[in-house]
Amino acid sequence: MAEIVNLRQAKKQAARKAARSAADANAAKHGRTKAERELEKARAEKATRTLDGHRRETE
Repeated sequence: MAEIVNLRQAKKQAARKAARSAADANAAKHGRTKAERELEKARAEKATRTLDGHRRETE
């Protein structure tokens, strides 16, 4: 005998699976990890501090 399937639940599950695969594809194409974003921010801040440290003060 065949297994009984709730079509409403099956449809929702298929939609969730499709949304998840689309999200994974977008993350692979466009996204960066949190560690990568923080590293870039830290490097930019360090560059700014270094530049400010080398400025001459004129009066």
